[in-house]
Amino acid sequence: MRFSRRIIGQLLVDLVIVNASTVLAVVLLDGIHGRLTAHVLHTVLSFAPLVTVLRILSLYILRAYRIHWRYISLVDLQNIIWATSCSSLLVYIISMNFAPGPAPRLVQILDWGINIFAIGGARLFFRWLDWKWARTSKGLNGRRRLKTLIVGAGDSGESVARELVRRGDSSYQPVGFVDDDPRKVHIRIHGLPILGKTAEIPEIVSRFGIESILIATPSALGRQIRDLVTLCEQTDAQLRILPGVIEALQGNFAPAIRQVEIEDLLRRQPVRVDIEEIASYISGHTVLVTGAGGSIGSELCRQIASLNPKNLLLLGQGENSVFEIQQELTREFSVDSVGLVGSVQDVQLLQGLFAKYRPAVVFHAAAHKHVPLMEQNPCEAIKNNVQGTRNVAEVASEFGVSRFIYVSTDKAVNPVSIMGASKRAGEMVIQAMARRSRTKFVAVRFGNVLGSRGSVVPIMKRQIERGGPVTVTHPDMTRYFMTIPEAVQLIIQAGAMGASGEIFILDMGEPVKIVDLARDLIKLSGFIPDHDIQIVFSGIRPGEKIFEELLTADERNLTTTHEKIFVAPSQPFDFQWLWNELDQLVELSHEGNSEAVREGLFGLVQHPRITVIESIAPVSHTNGHRTNGAKVESEAPTTLQNKLENGASIQESAHENTAWSVEKTVAA
Repeated sequence: MRFSRRIIGQLLVDLVIVNASTVLAVVLLDGIHGRLTAHVLHTVLSFAPLVTVLRILSLYILRAYRIHWRYISLVDLQNIIWATSCSSLLVYIISMNFAPGPAPRLVQILDWGINIFAIGGARLFFRWLDWKWARTSKGLNGRRRLKTLIVGAGDSGESVARELVRRGDSSYQPVGFVDDDPRKVHIRIHGLPILGKTAEIPEIVSRFGIESILIATPSALGRQIRDLVTLCEQTDAQLRILPGVIEALQGNFAPAIRQVEIEDLLRRQPVRVDIEEIASYISGHTVLVTGAGGSIGSELCRQIASLNPKNLLLLGQGENSVFEIQQELTREFSVDSVGLVGSVQDVQLLQGLFAKYRPAVVFHAAAHKHVPLMEQNPCEAIKNNVQGTRNVAEVASEFGVSRFIYVSTDKAVNPVSIMGASKRAGEMVIQAMARRSRTKFVAVRFGNVLGSRGSVVPIMKRQIERGGPVTVTHPDMTRYFMTIPEAVQLIIQAGAMGASGEIFILDMGEPVKIVDLARDLIKLSGFIPDHDIQIVFSGIRPGEKIFEELLTADERNLTTTHEKIFVAPSQPFDFQWLWNELDQLVELSHEGNSEAVREGLFGLVQHPRITVIESIAPVSHTNGHRTNGAKVESEAPTTLQNKLENGASIQESAHENTAWSVEKTVAA
């Protein structure tokens, strides 16, 4: 152990205490018996150096000098008792065998008790001084501290109060708590009182001169945070918050206290993820992520890296973004990763990549997602979002990939934009491939994510920084929102659940009005909506819908084993028709015929051709008569479609024994 000035100081204090305790024990002995012989005094003093060495050595062995006295705990006091007791026992044994004369046992007992009291008391006294000084308005560093009210007297509130009380160099001076639990009324935590309920925050702030309010309820949902923010806005105190459960689990707990963000107002219950289930198809396997440098793709890489894949392939068009996520994975995770710069439109590149690395799992997140830009560039949407998806899917099937997860969007439902229609076409590709390949193809559909590139939130923040106005397209415009980490957790979970061909829909919670989002952002930035910062309605842009949907008219929402993931069963699109239509669209896109591409794309997704499966009984009996190969409607096996309509689970229907079938193509 390195002997710092702190340790040397502790040793000197203990040396003084140990020797003073011996002298005090002798004095007390004389006071009790009224007489102290020279022989007894000689015996005690001759053993004083040995006692000192044994005491200090015992404290050292039990690591009493590794603890800063500011952090002394009950465990450390227990170690002091053990160290003093062990050293006293050794002194007693040695004195019985080697002392020039018998040392009174009372002296040893007194010395033992005084040492425990003095050594432990010195440390507690130092901690008390530190705590007392830390509670002053200027703290240890002499800077003025903000009088702080802590919202929530649970475990998190207790922890942050303890930390703020202990650390005299923090910017916050805790004054007390507010909590709605009636059992906590009139109690104190670390000397701080429960001052009232959350509804009384404005009154408490005024009465005690509170300058800062700290929300210490990491498990609170967005609606509760929103109510607290509304209450706190009635005061002049600054508002701070502890990170939520999801952030804390991801290691984002420093700095622990931060400003309230828009994500806090949309906070939901933490996602429950079956780690064993998802690890079973990722751990030890080579995984490819397309669009690895994007918002969703990069977060996919982070979460996949934590699941111990054999190798992680990062494919993206932007060299800088691929480089940055690869550097982050190297720095934060012990995972082998390969940065690959290229486009999903390049079939030869994909074939070479799959041949060399043989990925077992593919997450296809590469796509053009900007709605207005794709309205202006429909040909590029076809090349990248449609043909690119078909390229990756076909090559994955060719090289025997186990699972293929396609990242879709709620804009693919009844699309009115080129971007949404191109993503719907991608879903159709995935469902068509699922019927012809051993690869398990599934799609995952969800709404907007907070913080992604081009997201409404960063745009509004920049508008607020410039002094406004904040633009909203329509007063009734609503969107579904979730955080990027939450969306990616559910994408990975859904990848473990699919049989093949399903579209999984993530539970996006309640839709949010964009104008309310704008007002919240303005308030959180310290401004008053429509006074300091104006909100301007700019009109709906081409390709936008006022309300987003999560299911098409032909899809039914079925539950899965995960409460936040739903499934729409596979639709049997006619493969040959779909591939012919896609070939024509790709050809038109290379010709640059934007109008023909637009017309053909919407015709494709709005009027698809479906292959209907009709069951035929090869050998069956009707009223005791044998029929060979004839269709028997009364005893035809129950189809998957019928079972789903009757509310059966997809797992039950998938394992039903089926008879021979024939296919018939019809227009949907």
